[in-house]
Amino acid sequence: MEEKTAVPELHIRNYRTYVYVWLALLVLLAATIYVARVNFTGYSVVINLIIATMKAALVLAFFMHLKYEKRLFKLLLFVPILTISVIIGLTFFDIWYR
Repeated sequence: MEEKTAVPELHIRNYRTYVYVWLALLVLLAATIYVARVNFTGYSVVINLIIATMKAALVLAFFMHLKYEKRLFKLLLFVPILTISVIIGLTFFDIWYR
């Protein structure tokens, strides 16, 4: 009998993909700076949190190779993200309605 050993799959991407992700991160950085300078009343923080979430999603998907993981691992990653989002949302709710 042959023993099968677990060999990790390599997910080699070309440089073009990483350059596009880097450019997207730069555009999102510019959007963050723009939102910080322009007064959007009480929504500046919410807009910046949405932009930061998009940047984190890009880093997680491409640079940390989450895009190639199994579905269960991806779902388990969203449990702490959802928990932090609920805590932040409840904090804003408390501050807005005091």
